Amino acid sequence: MREKLTKFDEQDLKFFEPEAKIGLLASINQGGLPHITLITALQAKTPRELIWGQFSEGQSKQNVRRNNKTGFLIMTLDKSLWRGKALWREEATHGADYDMFNNKPMFRYNAYFGIHTVHYMDLVETYGRETLPLLRIGLGAILTKIAKPAAKPKNSAVKILKPWAENLFNLLNSIKFISFIDHDGFPAIIPLIQCQAADSTRLVFSPLAYQEELSDLRKNSHVAVFGLTLDMEDVLVRGKFTGFEKHRGINLGVVDINWVYNPMPPKPGQIYPPQEIKAVANF
Repeated sequence: MREKLTKFDEQDLKFFEPEAKIGLLASINQGGLPHITLITALQAKTPRELIWGQFSEGQSKQNVRRNNKTGFLIMTLDKSLWRGKALWREEATHGADYDMFNNKPMFRYNAYFGIHTVHYMDLVETYGRETLPLLRIGLGAILTKIAKPAAKPKNSAVKILKPWAENLFNLLNSIKFISFIDHDGFPAIIPLIQCQAADSTRLVFSPLAYQEELSDLRKNSHVAVFGLTLDMEDVLVRGKFTGFEKHRGINLGVVDINWVYNPMPPKPGQIYPPQEIKAVANF
């Protein structure tokens, strides 16, 4: 059982400041479904407050304004991570924090975009500094790879993931995370690095790593899975968690994909189901 804390350790705040880290924000869309966004400009301002800078548009910014319950994850280059839940409070387009973000090298020397809005969140709970259970993740990835051919849907003619996205989930060095709406109405985030694509319609994973947390997944609930490469290429899928099943004697969690989203700028947008192309009228 993880210890729940209501503030960050003061000594940990400095680890959140570098730009070279992974920052994830989980939000809830207007349909009540989980959504995950990569926000490297996510850090703690104080032990009880988080801030992040916005430079592009996307669903998460709309989501937090409608429903302020969020989950977050920060992972540093040494594989230390901090997770928790927070309430989005407000945004600002000027001030000391706005200047701080725009003076960081990533944005100060970027000719195309800078931070145009700073978002503020109040910490609800965190669990202290964690380290990835690399041995369990590695064994879980091996078990997933062995069992996933038997987990392919039978006679499925549908193609959902593009080959590029399917390959991303199967790369040995890609990083994956799953989010679901927890019992308290907040989106939770769990590392799911062992997750792989059985085919273009289904993701599978061994629960060997984070077994206790993954046991909170409810059968037939909606989940979001975020995949990220070391080159910061990413893809977000959503689907139905159909439960844990035995394949080749190995226990696998199964997610049937029904939605795919490109989170990458300059044009984030839905990939699947395909959207109708509409003509742009000139006025």
